[in-house]
Amino acid sequence: MAAAGRLPGAWALWAPLLGGLALLGVGPAPARALHNVTAELFGAEAWGTLAAFGDLNSDKQTDLFVLRERNDLIVFLADQNAPYFKPKVKVSLKNHSALVTGVVPGDYDGDSQMDVLLTYLPKNHASSELGAVIFWGQNQTLDPNNMTVLDRTFQDEPLIMDFNGDLIPDVFGVTNGSGGQPQVLLGGNLSWHPALTTRRKMRIPHSNAFIDLTEDFTADLFLTTLSASGTSQFEIWKNVDGNFSFGSELRTPQALVVVGQSAFADFDGDGHTDHLLPGCEDSSCQRSAIYLARSGTAQWVPVLQDFGHKGALWGFVPPGQEPLPTEIPVPITLHVGDYNMDGYPDALAVLKNTSGSNQQAFLLENVPCTNASCEGARRMFKVYWELADLSQVRDAVVATFFDIYEDGILDILVLSRGYTRNDLTIHALKNNFEADAYFVKVIVLSGLCSNDCPRKITPFGVNQPGPYIMYTTVDANGHLKNGSAGQLSQSAHLALQLPYSVLGLGRSANFLDHLYVGIPRPSGEKAVRRQEWTAIIPNSQLIVIPFPHSAPRSWSAKLYLTPSNIVLLTAIALVGVCVFILAIIGALHWQEKKADDREKRQEAHRFHFDAM
Repeated sequence: MAAAGRLPGAWALWAPLLGGLALLGVGPAPARALHNVTAELFGAEAWGTLAAFGDLNSDKQTDLFVLRERNDLIVFLADQNAPYFKPKVKVSLKNHSALVTGVVPGDYDGDSQMDVLLTYLPKNHASSELGAVIFWGQNQTLDPNNMTVLDRTFQDEPLIMDFNGDLIPDVFGVTNGSGGQPQVLLGGNLSWHPALTTRRKMRIPHSNAFIDLTEDFTADLFLTTLSASGTSQFEIWKNVDGNFSFGSELRTPQALVVVGQSAFADFDGDGHTDHLLPGCEDSSCQRSAIYLARSGTAQWVPVLQDFGHKGALWGFVPPGQEPLPTEIPVPITLHVGDYNMDGYPDALAVLKNTSGSNQQAFLLENVPCTNASCEGARRMFKVYWELADLSQVRDAVVATFFDIYEDGILDILVLSRGYTRNDLTIHALKNNFEADAYFVKVIVLSGLCSNDCPRKITPFGVNQPGPYIMYTTVDANGHLKNGSAGQLSQSAHLALQLPYSVLGLGRSANFLDHLYVGIPRPSGEKAVRRQEWTAIIPNSQLIVIPFPHSAPRSWSAKLYLTPSNIVLLTAIALVGVCVFILAIIGALHWQEKKADDREKRQEAHRFHFDAM
């Protein structure tokens, strides 16, 4: 875009020299501030419900999927000229009188073009069951007349996952007539199959996830269920040789009365996925809390319980208190991302003043633990109560992270109540965080094709659920540092997950020693499908193409370097030094020339006695 440029991933593989400059750079002190760039991004079109992210036209720039009036889906394509997101593609369910509840982009027929699945409340709204329709991608856009209505309805929004390990997204959920047992619609041939046999009912709204919880680089299945007494609990179904089998149960913290949506992140930076759970310790959310279950443990540790600020008590917004009747219901949700690139994921949450009507989005920074209650987690959340310009957005409904400028720095998008229209308003806040910190940005594609795609389609535009990424490096103190993330592990209830992973590296300017990428495997395949890359340049974007799926050694990776301000400052410093040295050389040369001229004049005026 204007200041930073919207080049896809920035500069390419000739980057070793620039990588070396990045290793030498020293940046300015951190600045925690945000700058509102809504007009620059959207012009007068900043309204609607942001529902999903994806690269529809395969230009390696992330597009925005926005719902308007709950009937129309508008795709804002990223552009090089202001306004930088323009509404270019539209599909509608207005003729069906349906209210859309969810949007999930993905390649559901395996042609390496992005399709879009919409879930909706049926025409008469007499039933709470959700219908689903898939609009098929064609020539890197959506054909509004080419769609398939699924022949079953869902009790809740489905989870988009890769159930059979063919790298074509499948649709998982409890359908009508299934006796409460989950079913899966396999992508490609769109055939229904029984998925699991569980003794529990699914919780509504669920926060099911498709992510590696057993540290084998193969995504497992996480389910939110209800016990016989009606309390929430969780089931982990392990992926063993490509088949899902019941692994363990986890009960919710006893103190939580209202249970929010589970979120997953490498909270303590040990390379393994942890489970974050927000909720309320009373029915009115006067006492809110966030709990953490570390990887491999069944013990809950509070990582945030203090929601007081300047005499006011804040808390999560209780379910059922949606600000507008036409809005999609939003459960208690954390949206996770590494805001300051220190290697520890932060979060965004919407909180409400319990003694007033004000409702805002707040940044929760991941900091070292400072009290006895969070010692088991080693880290905790700290609320930034006053963060310009985030604190200026009133009546917030949803807040999430998004890399606006494709520079590896996560910015923030906030949805708030609209006043001029009966819809939500979109706010874009640029992250002005500046520090000598580094990152790596990874996107894993489907790998259904590589350089031989049908109709010469570029395969960059496909949202792929299930891949798992982990890195190891050495920090500035010589200590081993790890980090990990799952790609598109959740899809329901405005999960708003990005189709890529941004992993902070902190102030370690070293090359990444190892970067591992794993993908789901099909039934009966015992070998883990994982590949390793070494010596990855920091501040780079890695596009991984796992083709063919069962031959990890043949997988390819395209590396793009994202130059930061540190690179610019280092280049300016080097140019300045060169100019200074040239100036010294020029001055010495000029002085030597003057001395030579003086000596020649003296020689010309000298009396030669030999001539007499």
